Amino acid sequence: GFVQAQDRLWQIDMWRRTNEGRLAEILGPEAFEHDRLARLLMYRGDWDAELASYHPDGREIFQAFADGVNAFIQHAGDNLPVEYRLTGLKPLPWTPEASTGRVATALPIGQAREELRLAMQVARLGVEEVNLREAPGRAAWIDLELPEGLDVSIITEDVIDALGHFRSAPPRPPLLPEYRQWADALASENEGAQEDSPGSNNWVASGRLTKSGKVLLANDPHRAVTNPSLRYLVHLEAPDYRVIGATEPAIPGVAIGHNGRIGWGLTIVGTDQADVFVERLNPENLDEALYKGEWYPLRIVVDTIPVRGEAPRIVEHRYSRHGPVFYVDSTHHVAYAIRSTSTEPGTAGYLGALRLAEVNDCHGFIDAMAYWKAPSENMVCGDVDGNIAWLAAALSPRRVGGWYGRLPVPGDGRYEWDGFRSHTELPQELNPERGWVGTANNDIQPPGYSPPLMFPRGPSARMHRIQEMFVGASGLTVEDFERMQNDAVYPWFESQDRAFFEGWVADDPTIEWARGLIADWDGTYHRSSPEAALHHYWRRMMPDSVFTVEGMASGPDGVRLATAALASAVDSLRARLGGNREEWRWGRIHRSELPHSFVRAYDLGAVERNGGGGTVAATGATFRFIVDFSDFDNSRVTNAPGQSGQPGSPFYGNLVRVWGDGGYFPLVWSREALATSRARYQRLRPLH
Repeated sequence: GFVQAQDRLWQIDMWRRTNEGRLAEILGPEAFEHDRLARLLMYRGDWDAELASYHPDGREIFQAFADGVNAFIQHAGDNLPVEYRLTGLKPLPWTPEASTGRVATALPIGQAREELRLAMQVARLGVEEVNLREAPGRAAWIDLELPEGLDVSIITEDVIDALGHFRSAPPRPPLLPEYRQWADALASENEGAQEDSPGSNNWVASGRLTKSGKVLLANDPHRAVTNPSLRYLVHLEAPDYRVIGATEPAIPGVAIGHNGRIGWGLTIVGTDQADVFVERLNPENLDEALYKGEWYPLRIVVDTIPVRGEAPRIVEHRYSRHGPVFYVDSTHHVAYAIRSTSTEPGTAGYLGALRLAEVNDCHGFIDAMAYWKAPSENMVCGDVDGNIAWLAAALSPRRVGGWYGRLPVPGDGRYEWDGFRSHTELPQELNPERGWVGTANNDIQPPGYSPPLMFPRGPSARMHRIQEMFVGASGLTVEDFERMQNDAVYPWFESQDRAFFEGWVADDPTIEWARGLIADWDGTYHRSSPEAALHHYWRRMMPDSVFTVEGMASGPDGVRLATAALASAVDSLRARLGGNREEWRWGRIHRSELPHSFVRAYDLGAVERNGGGGTVAATGATFRFIVDFSDFDNSRVTNAPGQSGQPGSPFYGNLVRVWGDGGYFPLVWSREALATSRARYQRLRPLH
């Protein structure tokens, strides 16, 4: 707690305020709706059950972490990070409960909004037409059935907008008066590049496929590229407890890592963990809802939200038997409530990993996944005995009443949750014959798996490429895994796209130049590549349906579409990058900005990157991790932009260029390697 706070105090303080609905007290009225929604959806259950669900010693673990954070705050005194000096704010004292914030509140919000949008589409087009339109573009599409008693015609944008107030961007409180005169010079102009195609990868190879004969494991979760990083590297040792890897800065333990016996990594599954219930309200009393033929009272929680610059606001949160009520339609006498797994004990993100540090093999790993509830993750494992495993870990509801959770349902008792699936019922593999396991946010459900766990939108290009790289693989090394994580080949180029650029000549010389360039290209999204820049815009202009029509590329319609899309791509690049075609490199488009929240001088600049949507390198994961079970000191990692969020620290931004170039550094494990590789030694002595 002390060490993570000394590097990331401002970050974890703002993370906590975001989760607990305490932004308006530092930002003012603009953040009030966020706070109201965050407080409505926050965990309000039994705290003893909550803390114990992550580990038998959960209460002690979270208290110790909180004590460490508070010890740093006390130790720092007035010498707090620069953000506090500029804003005059003080960090909130940490509590054991603070580390269990549901930043994944965005998960029930996102899934609820998708259900509502699909319902509005059904209202506009009808169920049959929606099924016809959606099925071709979605893997394993299951036809929608309109729940009996659901009136989709009354669902409006207002209902969806009621869930639209959650803020994910780092807050920027106003500066103190003495700094405002320099505000323009201080404030960063950049809020960071928003990635348009995030995605994570993991894979584990058994010793049969590796040069050493021992397991190799790789993980590169692609999330937002931020300054400071979303991850924090940790190596913890205590009697009978050793673990190394990465955590979220505001929580204890290691979320992704190894313990000298097993290693593990993760990618998001996308398990459907939330549903919208449409509650019928009593016209005579809108604080009563109908359930199994009887009216029952909604639970009302009165809350006070502090707001900077004005008096505190009093709000009333309403809860049906299904969950928080986020919208009331008094005209039609209905209310909309979310039931989500985030209201259950043990569903704060990544804390299920606290048990993994004490697991000895992949069999025990699978058993420990019974306690991993959120986020829904493809958890992969390797161990020193040569086992490899994968399991789609999540708290997954059992829905009774013949529904899958695709559309909102009436809250009258006909559609309910009946507990949760056991981890033994979830998709998983142990030591498959092919010798490797891996995931890339793809559809992980075996054929015929029912009821569905997730609703994927289409085939994963990244998973396709990972499978290609494992075909015929043998003698794999850590260096091979580095190349695989940095692979920037667009998987569909050879099989779908190349034919559209062959066998014809464009009349326009610029279009012909572009066509010839891509026709001779190998499909690699290198940051210096003009071909990648052209192909990126060309693909965006081409209808998805043309790539599945046999013979389309060589026919007149294919040539016409390809020519028009290429002309649009040229126009787009000219408008964005100027008229000099030599400057049309992919890296000028695919780049990450790493600004400081307040001070331009602390910005870390732009990083041009290889990869892109559909490639394994995707958004250029800021955390990459490879475990070598033949020699743990030969394991590799990177975590950009740096370990510290404190401007002025030698570890603030020191990994940006290494990361941008696809590099790594050793994640050493042994005491001997640590003694020769450490840059700084800090000894902390308890105050009491």
